[in-house]
Amino acid sequence: MKWTELVTKMGLKGVHFHDLRHAGNIWAAQAGSSTKDLMARMGHDDMRAALRYQQATSDADKKIADRLSDLVDEHRDDGDTEGQADEAE
Repeated sequence: MKWTELVTKMGLKGVHFHDLRHAGNIWAAQAGSSTKDLMARMGHDDMRAALRYQQATSDADKKIADRLSDLVDEHRDDGDTEGQADEAE
């Protein structure tokens, strides 16, 4: 069965064969593939495309940013507690 026939039969509108390649490269980047690994998977000599896939994986960046924000909040809370103790003396 041809790709277009299969997609139509499954009721998936707007899904193209190239989307599989795109998804696979995003997942490879999320799994920690290096730029060089992504370039080899895609068959590219230029790193620009590989960098796009690595930048598209913002989940790790968001987790890091959220954790850093939590640490700042914890530090502020600790600082407030110490400040209150100093005022009470």
